Amino acid sequence: MLWTRWLILLLCWGTTSSQQQADQGDGAPAAVQPGSHRQRSPPPVEPLDFGFVPSAVYDTHAYYEPGPVGILFHMVHAFLYVVQPNSFPKDLIVKVIQQNMGGIKIEEWRKPDNVVLLLQWIYYESGFLICGGIGVLFVVLLPIIGLCFCVCRCCENCGGEMHQRQRKNADCQRGFYTASLIATTIFIILGVLIAYAANHNVTTKIKNTRRFINTNIRDLKTFANNTPAQIEYLTAQYTTAKHKVLSDLDNIGPLLGGRIHSQLEKEVVPSLDTALRMAGAMRETKEALENVSSSLEVLQEETGKLRASLSGERASLSNTLSDPACTNGAVSHTCNTIRSTLSQLGINADFSKLSDVNHALANVNLILKTDLSNIVQKGYSSFNDTPRLVKEQTKNIVTALPRVKNMLDKIGTEINGFSKMFPVEASLVNFTIFLTDGQKNIESYYPQIDQMDFYRWIGGVAVLCMVILVVAFNFLGLLCGTCGYDKQATPTTRGCLSNTGGNLLMAGVGFSFIFAWVLMGMVSTLFVVSGNVEKLICEPLANRQLFQIIDTPYLVHPAKKNFLPGMLFQNPNIDLTLGSMYRDCYDNNGLYHALQLETMFNINSFLNRTVYNRDLANVFQSVKVDLQDITLLEQAGRDSLLNFANSGIGQIDYDAYLAEVNKGITLVDLLSFSTNLEAQADQLPRGALENALKGHASSIRQIHREQVVPMEQAMSTMSQSIKQLQRTSNDLPVKVTNILSAIDAAEYLITHNASHVVKQETKGYTESLVGYFKQYTAWVRNSLTSEVAQCKPISNIFDSMEIVGCGFIVDSVNTFWFGLGGCCILLLPSIIFSVKLAKYYRRMDTEDVFEDMGNTGNHGEQVCEIHGDLAVLSTFSSPYHDTLTRFPRASAPPSYADW
Repeated sequence: MLWTRWLILLLCWGTTSSQQQADQGDGAPAAVQPGSHRQRSPPPVEPLDFGFVPSAVYDTHAYYEPGPVGILFHMVHAFLYVVQPNSFPKDLIVKVIQQNMGGIKIEEWRKPDNVVLLLQWIYYESGFLICGGIGVLFVVLLPIIGLCFCVCRCCENCGGEMHQRQRKNADCQRGFYTASLIATTIFIILGVLIAYAANHNVTTKIKNTRRFINTNIRDLKTFANNTPAQIEYLTAQYTTAKHKVLSDLDNIGPLLGGRIHSQLEKEVVPSLDTALRMAGAMRETKEALENVSSSLEVLQEETGKLRASLSGERASLSNTLSDPACTNGAVSHTCNTIRSTLSQLGINADFSKLSDVNHALANVNLILKTDLSNIVQKGYSSFNDTPRLVKEQTKNIVTALPRVKNMLDKIGTEINGFSKMFPVEASLVNFTIFLTDGQKNIESYYPQIDQMDFYRWIGGVAVLCMVILVVAFNFLGLLCGTCGYDKQATPTTRGCLSNTGGNLLMAGVGFSFIFAWVLMGMVSTLFVVSGNVEKLICEPLANRQLFQIIDTPYLVHPAKKNFLPGMLFQNPNIDLTLGSMYRDCYDNNGLYHALQLETMFNINSFLNRTVYNRDLANVFQSVKVDLQDITLLEQAGRDSLLNFANSGIGQIDYDAYLAEVNKGITLVDLLSFSTNLEAQADQLPRGALENALKGHASSIRQIHREQVVPMEQAMSTMSQSIKQLQRTSNDLPVKVTNILSAIDAAEYLITHNASHVVKQETKGYTESLVGYFKQYTAWVRNSLTSEVAQCKPISNIFDSMEIVGCGFIVDSVNTFWFGLGGCCILLLPSIIFSVKLAKYYRRMDTEDVFEDMGNTGNHGEQVCEIHGDLAVLSTFSSPYHDTLTRFPRASAPPSYADW
C-alpha cells in the first residue's frame, strides 16, 4: 500500500553513520588527519541535551496464563511428547518445500530424493501414524464386534443364554465386577469432565479474544498517531545543535582563545611560576641578609660587654677566695675547688672574626628596586590576554555570523522540508481510518462468531452426552442392581429392581457399541490434525524455530535470498529476517531498525550536503591568529635575575658563620656554674665567706639573664638566616639560567610555533562545532533505533495470534480429544464388566438346583433340569450322588438352606 511506503520512507530520513564520508563532489568536508606534531587528542565535545522523544504507551500485554486448566494442557503436551518425541524437522521441511516448489506431482514422488524425504516424514510421523492406525482399527472393528456380539447373544451364546450356573465364588466375582465397573465409570466421568472443561475453555477464551483485538488495534492507532509527533520532535531538536553552534561562534574569543591558552599554558605558566618564585626568593634573601647583618652587629657588641663582665666577676670572685678564712683546713679544699673553676668564666664564640654581609645586602637592595614580581605578573596578564587577542583577530568570523546563521537556517529548512516531503500525516490518518473500519468489520462478526461458538459448544456437549448416557446407564444399573439384589433369591426369582439394573447395564453396553466407534473416529481425526498442529506449528512458534524455516535463504525461490524483504521491498538481498524483525519489535525498538531501512535509503549523502557543509568549513578555515605581541618577561626582569645571581651572596663564608653559631656563648653554662657555686658555699661554715660566694652566684645569674640570653636569641636568628641564604645561594646561577631558558623556550613557542598551535586548536574548535551536529545525527539515529515508531504492536500481534490460535484453541481442542479419547478407551472395559455383572442382576429363565438322593452306602449325583413341564436327568460319577434339578420359574424350588 502507498501509505506504508510513505511511512517507511519518512522514518529513514534521520539515519546517519558515525563516520564522515571523505571529501566528495557533494560537499563533504575532508576528514581530519592527525599530523606528526599533534600533541594531544581534541577535548571531548560538550554533550547536548536533546530531551526525550515522546514515547508511546501500548496497552497490549501478550501474556497468557491458562490457570487451573493449564495442568490439563501440560498432561496433553506430555502425552504428545510420548507420541512424538522427535525434534522439530526443520531441515526436512525446508527440503520438502525447496524440492516441491513448483507443485507436487505424482510421478515426482518416485524420485529417490523424494522417496527419502517421504520415508523421513513417515519416521517423524510414526507416533501419530501408529496411534491413528489404532484409532482406525477401533472405528472399523468395534461396530463389527458389536454386531457379532449381538448376533451371538441372540443365539443364546456369548452370555446370551438366560441361565446362570451357581458357583461358590459368585459373590466374590460380583463384587469384583461391581468395583471394576464403578472405577471404570469414575474414570470415564473424569474424561468427560476434562473434555467438558476444554470445550468450555474455548468459549471462555474466544470471548477474551475480543480484548486482544481491541488492545492490538488501539496500539496500532497509538503507533500511527504518535509517530508524526516523534518525527516532528526529531526535526525540531536540530535547533538545539544550531543554537549551540551560533553561541560558540559568538564567543569564539573566549572559546578558541581559551583552547589556545590551554594548549600553551603547559609550557608558559611553569616558566613564569619559577620566575615568580625567584622574585619571592629575592625578598626572602634581603630579609635574611638584614637579619644576619643586624645579628652580627649585636653579637659583636655584646660579646665585648660580656667579656668585661665575666672578667670583673672572675677577678672579684678570686679576691673573695683570697680571704684568710679560706686558709682554714676545713674550708681550704672547697675554696681551692672553686678557684680551679674560675677559668671557665670566659667567652667561647668569637664573632669579631666574621666578615659582614653589607656588600651583598647593598646589591640585593639595588636589585629589588626593580619589581620582578610586577614584571612577572605582566607576563601572566599578557599571556592570559590570549582570548582577547583571538577575539580581535577573528572579527571576520563575528561579521560572518549572519551568513553562518543563514546557512544553518537553510540546513534546518532542508531537514524540515525532507520530513514534509511525504504526506505522512494524511497517510497515517488513512491508516487510522482503515483500522477503525477494520475494527468495526471485525466487531460486526462477533454475533456470528458467538452463534457459531454456541453451536460448537452444543455439539461438544452433545458428543459428551453420548458418553454421559452410557455413564448414566452404568450408574443406574449399578444402583438398581445393588439395591435390588437379594442373596436369598434364586436367579429365576430375582426382583424387578435387580432385573432392571441388569437390563440398564446391558443398555449401556448397547449404547457403548453404538457410540464408541463414532466418538473414536472423531477423536482420531482431532488427534491427527490438532496434534500435528501442536507439534508442527505451535511448539516451533513458541521457541521461534518456525521463524528459522521462513528465514531460510532461498526458500521460496532459488534467486531470492530472503523472503521478508522480497515481499516488503521487492529486494530479497537485504539481510532482513522475520526472526530479527520479531526480536527487535519484541524489545520495543524502532520500526526503522527492525526493518533495516538504512539499507534502502542513504541519508548520509543528504546529511553531507546539509549538515557537513563546505561553505561552513570555509568560514572556519579563514581563522588566523597572531600571538607575537605576547611578552612573558621584560628585559628589566631578566637583568634583575642575572644581577641577583651575581649579587655576592654566594661569596659569604657560610662555614665560618655556622661554626661560630654552633658554639656556645660562654665556655660554661653560667646557670650551672652559679648553681654549683651556691652548692659549694652551702658546705662552708656560716659567715661572711658563704654570703660573699652566694652573692657572686647571684651576679653570675644576672649576667646570664641580661647579656647571654639576648645574645643567644640573636645567634639563633643569625643561624636561621645563614642557613636560608646558604640554600638560596646553592647553584643560584644555574637556577637563574634555567628560569631564563624556560621563559625563552615559552616565548619561542609563542613566537615561532604559535601558528601550528593556532591551526591545531582552530581545527579542534571546528571539530567541536561539527561535533554538535554529529551528536544530533547520532541522537537521531539512536532515537530511530529505539524510540521512534516503536514496533512493539507488531510483535504483540504475533504473540496474540499465537496465544489465540495455540493457547486458546489448539490446547483446548487437544485437551478435548484427550479426555474424550480416554472415555472411548474406557468404554471397552466398561462393556466387559457390564456384561459380566448383568448376569448377577437379571432374572434368569432357568437355574441350577442340587438334590440329595438317599442311597445306602453310596451316593450318586443327579442333575435335574426342569424347564416348563420337561425334566431331564443325568448322572455323574462321583463319590457322593446328589441330584441337581433345573426348575422352571413357575415352580417353587426348595430353599438353599434345605440344600
